[in-house]
Amino acid sequence: MEPEDRATRRTRRRFARRQWARRWLSLRYVLALVALVALVATSIWLVFFSTTLQVKKVEVAGNHLLSDARLRERADIPLGDQLALVDLGRADARVASLAEIRSVDVTRTWPDGVRIEVVERTAVAVVELAGRIRGLDAEGVVFREYRSAPQGMPRIRPGGAAGTDALKEAATVVSALPEDLAARVDHVEVETVDQITLVMRDQRRVMWGSAEQSELKAQVIDRLLAAEQASVYDVSVPGNPTVR
Repeated sequence: MEPEDRATRRTRRRFARRQWARRWLSLRYVLALVALVALVATSIWLVFFSTTLQVKKVEVAGNHLLSDARLRERADIPLGDQLALVDLGRADARVASLAEIRSVDVTRTWPDGVRIEVVERTAVAVVELAGRIRGLDAEGVVFREYRSAPQGMPRIRPGGAAGTDALKEAATVVSALPEDLAARVDHVEVETVDQITLVMRDQRRVMWGSAEQSELKAQVIDRLLAAEQASVYDVSVPGNPTVR
């Protein structure tokens, strides 16, 4: 009988272990589910309700023309709002609407900040509009005001028929000029998109035409000015320049 009793005990122990293993497996799934629910609930609370992830600072970078305060005001990001709920697209659009801004990127900086990074426009020439001296960037956008024209920066003089397209064309021309050639330009006269004339500081005139092939035209006129003494140079067709 004793060997049989031992076998029975061993069987019962094995059965009990199997039963406990099954119970533990079921319990483990329940505990994992409870932990997952707790984690999700904690995350939701942290992101949407906790003061830990509220906006406490708005950083600004890349600006020189506009002050930090001006950009923060324009972005209109309230301190104390939940960082996850900040409308970055709206803030981006508001800042981008400023004439001085070429591009902007508004991002979250966890756990409690927003960063506004801008690229401001750079003036390649100045133009007088309504008695004010304004900066003009390479895309033809008028974006800032000067008390007086910066030394060495070409001036653009639009004619009565010159519209925004003509100003943009003139800005493209100025942007294509090598630095040494641009420094010799007194002003740029613009009548229409294809009637652009450079007036040099020594009063020689360069009939440029449109902005098309501006880089080639710059190379041609650089050589012509050095080789030919004339009052008018025409590089509107750079393959067949003329002087008179």
